[in-house]
Amino acid sequence: MVAIALLVPVAWLLGTFPSALLVARGHGRDILAEGSGNPGASNVARLLGWRAGALVLLLDFAKGAIAAGAGLVIGGRAGACVLGVAAVIGHTYPIFRKGGKGVAAAGGALVVLYPLVVVGLAVCWVLIARVLHKASLASLLLTILFPVAVFALGYDRWEVAVVAGLSLLVIARHAANIRRLFRREEIDLGVNPTD
Repeated sequence: MVAIALLVPVAWLLGTFPSALLVARGHGRDILAEGSGNPGASNVARLLGWRAGALVLLLDFAKGAIAAGAGLVIGGRAGACVLGVAAVIGHTYPIFRKGGKGVAAAGGALVVLYPLVVVGLAVCWVLIARVLHKASLASLLLTILFPVAVFALGYDRWEVAVVAGLSLLVIARHAANIRRLFRREEIDLGVNPTD
């Protein structure tokens, strides 16, 4: 696990890669100053269209997947968890700017360890988001369901604990969205909030 420990800062740094900022700047927009102000795929999709949003989603997903994949090769499932979590923390808590909510990065890390669970819940996310038009609500529901699914499938308790910890981090990052949902002020997916 020495190699994994040495790679933790690298995984964190990978997580800080500003996907949304770069894609938005490529379109002449400042994602931190427009829409919800969140540097994530949903806000980019609202402001710049689904293609730009999908690109950000893919890049953020890749950050978690690359880190967890490297951890899996070097240190097994424990290594994948450690480096995957480091990348998610880098994504959500970079030093010099606002971080994202962590859903895509966490999804990338988790798909390495639980591909079938991620695919199943991703389908659920699309259905929930399309019906309710709230990306944040879909993300929160799936975040709650993920550790339940991992537990139900009989994975080791420490893995359930890691997934539950990631879920709590993502939920904490959605605190403002939760408040807006209760006030019925949350922005609909696909609606430009600057209109």
